[in-house]
Amino acid sequence: MAKKAAPKAAKPPRKRIKAAAPKPAASGPSIRPSADVLDRLWSVVMERRTADASVSHSARLLQRGTAKVAQKFGEEAVECLIEAVAGNRAALVGESADVLYHLLVMWVAVGVQPVDVWAELQRREGISGVAEKASRPKVLLGTTKIP
Repeated sequence: MAKKAAPKAAKPPRKRIKAAAPKPAASGPSIRPSADVLDRLWSVVMERRTADASVSHSARLLQRGTAKVAQKFGEEAVECLIEAVAGNRAALVGESADVLYHLLVMWVAVGVQPVDVWAELQRREGISGVAEKASRPKVLLGTTKIP
C-alpha cells in the first residue's frame, strides 16, 4: 500500500523589500545624509591615488589609467540604467552609488575638482534646460554631440 504524500505547505506571501535606512555617517550618529558625502569621498579618492593598489580599489583603478577608469564608469552607468528600466529601486540606489563613486574616480584621474562641477551646475541653475542645451557648442573635440 502506497503512502499518501503529505500536502505541500503553502508558500508564505512575498514581502515587499524596503530600501535599507541610511546608515549614520562615521562623524556622528545624527548627521542627515547629504550631497556633502561626494566632497568627502572625492577627498578620500584623492588621498588614495598613491596608496598600495593591493589594499585600495581607488588606487588600483587610477593606476590602470584614465581609459580603464572611464570604461568602468560606463559599465556602472549601464548597470544603473538596467536597474532603472527594470524598476528595481533598491538595486538602482546601489548602482547609483557605484556610478557616483566611479565618476569621482574619473574626475581624480583627469584633474577635475567637485567645486568645478558644482560651479557649472550653479551657473545652469534657473536656466531653462532647452535654452541651456541650445547654447552649448555642437562639436566637442572633433566629435558631433547628439542633439
